[in-house]
Amino acid sequence: MAIARNPTTVLDCPDPVALATFYGALLEWKVNLHEDQPYDNWTDVSDVTGRRYCFQQVENYTPPVWPDQDVPQQMHIDVDVDDLDEAEAAVLALGATKHAYQPGETFRVFLDPAGHPFCLCRD
Repeated sequence: MAIARNPTTVLDCPDPVALATFYGALLEWKVNLHEDQPYDNWTDVSDVTGRRYCFQQVENYTPPVWPDQDVPQQMHIDVDVDDLDEAEAAVLALGATKHAYQPGETFRVFLDPAGHPFCLCRD
């Protein structure tokens, strides 16, 4: 029997609601604001199966610098897409930035609004 279940990925960021809104729109997941909790520096997005990403506010947040390691990327998210061009246009409209360094042909690297790298991957 597992000791734990339902792993959650938590991303540090300057504005949890803004980043949750970005990923909620990207994945079509529900944004959960947790207004009933005693802290306002945390929110998450979840799908109907319970998978979720969490976002935690960090004071003096420093975004990662990728591919350099002066400020390591800390983590990144890969998401599968059917069409790279259509997905690129959609994430740019949501506020992502396409990174200048693109090391592959079957995926594209972007930065979310808080500077975390994420990749759109051809399925």
